[in-house]
Amino acid sequence: MRTEKEKMLAGELYSAADPELAAARSRARRLLRDYNQTTEDEPTRREELLARLLGAAGTGVWIEPPFFCDYGEHIRLGARVFMNTQCVILDCHRVTLGDDVFLGPGVHIYGATHPLDPDERIKGPELGRPVTIGSKVWIGGGAILCPGVTIGEGSTIGAGSVVVRDIPPYVFAAGNPCRVIRNLR
Repeated sequence: MRTEKEKMLAGELYSAADPELAAARSRARRLLRDYNQTTEDEPTRREELLARLLGAAGTGVWIEPPFFCDYGEHIRLGARVFMNTQCVILDCHRVTLGDDVFLGPGVHIYGATHPLDPDERIKGPELGRPVTIGSKVWIGGGAILCPGVTIGEGSTIGAGSVVVRDIPPYVFAAGNPCRVIRNLR
């Protein structure tokens, strides 16, 4: 029999109330509380806390507090990732950011979703979908990335955009819903 965590990471219906998942979220909350209380003059402490929180982080990662996530362990960050203040990642599935990715303030990345059928939804199960951001991507402040999207390498997403479908590499895309405005190459 599969655990709720295994179901979650497989993109199947799962129970977020599962004790193993609840404990993992509590662990993340404690680490986030400590991280969000650090200051710029504590880079070693910040690195230590991120190493304990995240699934992987390359060199030169900078996350400006406050930062929020569900589990942390499903987040993979490349080298030189920068997240401005108040970014949120709901990582009930894998969330991967390539090298040299910049997130403006208040960017939200949602791996979490729920069944569309209301009768199924009110029973309480949840779903997760992976989110992948290629290298050299810039996500403008206040943008929302919905479950299951991929943003191609070198693209720029305009501030306040809502990304509901994949964005190809090397484009500028913006709006609600986010759409390609122009090619960058």
